[in-house]
Amino acid sequence: MGVLSRIGIALDSELLKRFDRSIARRGYTNRSEAFRDLIRDRLVTEQTAAPDATVVGTVTLIYDHHASGITEKLTEVQHEHHELVVSTSHAHLDHDSCLEVLIVHGKSAKVEQFADLLIGLKGVQHGRLVMTVPAHAIEHAHEHGHKHSHKH
Repeated sequence: MGVLSRIGIALDSELLKRFDRSIARRGYTNRSEAFRDLIRDRLVTEQTAAPDATVVGTVTLIYDHHASGITEKLTEVQHEHHELVVSTSHAHLDHDSCLEVLIVHGKSAKVEQFADLLIGLKGVQHGRLVMTVPAHAIEHAHEHGHKHSHKH
């Protein structure tokens, strides 16, 4: 964390009480950290909304493995977009339901299209995409307009 700056904000008393109850339930020890997290979340949302932003994320799927061809179709779609899939994890929830979690990495628009394809498959009962960026990407988003290539 860099140099701290103090700010003052005016809030409706009832809103502040509700906020205090909310952050207490979540285990925050002070308002400052809760406000920092809210600001970070807003910045991540803005960053991941840019179609060309490089993001990481998860696609969480719950599906009925008895649905006709669902496992094959999920595998096929993942292979067609292998450049976006970092890892997958699969769990059997009960006799009928499976949970699949994919870790994804790529351009925001491509990741979102890929997630929509998976979530829209017949047999998928629920799906959700969560995208984020590393903190340094938010902190330096305004500093560079050129692309980087990183080898791992």
